[in-house]
This record gives sequence, C-alpha cells and structure tokens, in this order.
Amino acid sequence: MKIGIVCYPTFGGSGVVATEIGKGLAEKGHQIHFITYRQPVRLDSFQENVFYHEVSSHDYPLFEYAPYETALASKLVDVIKYENLDLLHVHYAIPHAAVAYMAKKILLSEGRYIPVVTTLHGTDITLVGQNASYAPVVAFSINKSDGITAVSDSLKKATLTHFDIKKEIKVIPNFIDFRRFQKRNKDHFKKAIAPDGEKILTHVSNFRKVKRVEDVIHIFKAVYDKIPCKLLLIGDGPERQNIERLCRDIGLCHEIRFLGKQDAVEELLAISDLFVMPSGSESFGLAALEAMACEVPVISSNVGGLPEVNIHGETGFLSDVGNVKEMAENAIKILENEELAATFGKNALEQAQRYDIKHVLPLYEKFYLEILENEVHKTTTA
Repeated sequence: MKIGIVCYPTFGGSGVVATEIGKGLAEKGHQIHFITYRQPVRLDSFQENVFYHEVSSHDYPLFEYAPYETALASKLVDVIKYENLDLLHVHYAIPHAAVAYMAKKILLSEGRYIPVVTTLHGTDITLVGQNASYAPVVAFSINKSDGITAVSDSLKKATLTHFDIKKEIKVIPNFIDFRRFQKRNKDHFKKAIAPDGEKILTHVSNFRKVKRVEDVIHIFKAVYDKIPCKLLLIGDGPERQNIERLCRDIGLCHEIRFLGKQDAVEELLAISDLFVMPSGSESFGLAALEAMACEVPVISSNVGGLPEVNIHGETGFLSDVGNVKEMAENAIKILENEELAATFGKNALEQAQRYDIKHVLPLYEKFYLEILENEVHKTTTA
C-alpha cells in the first residue's frame, strides 16, 4: 500500500505514534509519505520506503496568520495525485481530518477518490473539541472520515458521549517498540545523576497545565522528606517557567534536573526507579507505557485511558486527580520496599508487552485493507 500520514511533528504522543506507525509499516514493505510542516522528531534517520513532504505556508499582508490549513490541503492534493496514494491516515480530527475532507472533495471533482482514516488521540476530543468554536467541525470531520480509530476505550466512550458520531469507532491502542524501550544496564549513567544511590523519580510531558507538573514537584517534595531521591523532568512547554519558580520556592533546585526535550528518553527511563504521571486528562498514557517497558512502576492519576495501561496495585498505583498526598504515600510505599518495587517492575513489563508494536501494527494494516475493500465494493455496486 501507498499511505499518506498527516500528524503534528512534535514530541507529543500523537506525533510519536503516527511516526512509529509509518516507520513500522515501511519496514513491512509499504510506501509511507509523511505530509506535515516539519520533519517529525522520530523521523530522525534515513529509512527505505519512507518519504517526507514539507508543507510550506506563506505570510501575506492580508492574513494575520499564515493559512496553514489551506496550504496543507493543497499539498495533500498534490501528493495524493502524483505519488498515487491508496489511503490517507490523519492524526487529530482538527485540523487534519477537516483538511483531509477538503482535499478529498477537490480530488473527487477531478474523478479521484481517496479514503481517509482518522485517529483520535485525545486533545481533539477532550479539550479542543468541546470548545463551541470547534465542536461542529470536529463532529463533521469525524463523520466524514471513511474509518475512525481511537487510542483507548476511554477515548472512544468520551467521543460518543460528547459528539453525535454516526460511524463505528475502532479502538487500536498505542504501542511500544521493544527494540528501543527496554531495561538496559546504565549504572554508570545512574551514578552520575544519583552518586549516593538516591532513588530517581521521572516525569515526561509537554509541560501543559493538563499534565499537572506542579503536582509532580509536590509529590517529589513529600518523597524527598522521607527518602533520598532525585527528580528528572523531561520535556518542555508553557508551564516550565512556573515549575522552575516552584522548585526555587521549595528549595529543591539542587535535586531536580530540567532536561528539556530528549530524543533518547529510553536511556533516562532505564535508570529510573519510579515514573510519575498525575495528569488531569490523559487519553492513553504513552509516556507511562514507555516507562513500564523499561520495568519502571508508575504512580498516576486514574483519568482517561490510564487505568487501561497502569493496573492499580500491580504495575503501580492510581489516585484521583490532585490527590498529591496519596500519590506521595504510594510512591514512598514502592520506593521503600525493594521486593514490591521489583514485583511492580516485572508486572509493568508484562503489561507493556501486551502493547508490543508487533501486535498492534497488524491491526492498522487489517483496518486499512477493510477500508480499501469497502471503497472497492461501493464503486463496483454503484
């Protein structure tokens, strides 16, 4: 198959998943075309069967903002026509599914039909989509997609609750590539960060308010008062300045490292003793899954898809959003008991293995083929 993939080319979960889907399909012989405004961060080396098409939008005095959606629609039409794509897979309902519909209608006027698969990742449903300014477009673009997937049962339920969706939503979960994410011996690296054997807590996010990074700091403070430990904060975003100020206020800057955006996050997870994810909203929890693949127990909130990934009392603990006290107590419970920590780490790995890319990628292939077969059937019976 020749497949076009549209995503945000960022460190966020949707961009990571979209890129890894494409790379995995390319390894299986499919021809993959990424179409976006910047090369995706996980598309960091040459790979056979992978192509990248940059979308350029230009500033004009008439526009306050460059019309990216129009530029993307035009680029999609161009790539679909001249690369002869079989199917378009877009990640996020807006703007990508909406733009894909525009491109589809342009192509249809020229006698060319392209089926569109839309994957819902969370923000387009739980945050942006519920804004009255965007809701009609979200619902319309989902219903006009030829196939719809969601990354968790929780997200599927939320979509059906908030929008009048006429089509079936297939749940295909996020996944893990165990060639990259696995427990490796990085003792020399760990000693550089925790020279006296301190426990290492880790958090990975895009530092938006919904990630509740301030809760991570308060959890760490409570743990630090009981157990010698360090905190690694991986990622960057709008809340970073506030979090840095909070670290200064509580006097723990010397124990907390802001590492920014990291490509080799698996090396940092390999030296971690505990992963902390107290998000206010989380459609799946890919960062937690990556930690679990490295045998790291997880302390998280119990929202969205997190209970599907982090099994309470087996791979870590779940708490209500904002219950910093309980999260800290559970963190201490794990870190003080080496046997419990080892058991949770082993369970975390077993749970993560259920989401191995080897199991999930065929689900996408099968879904693509079903969509293509449906289109052929419609054409032959029309």
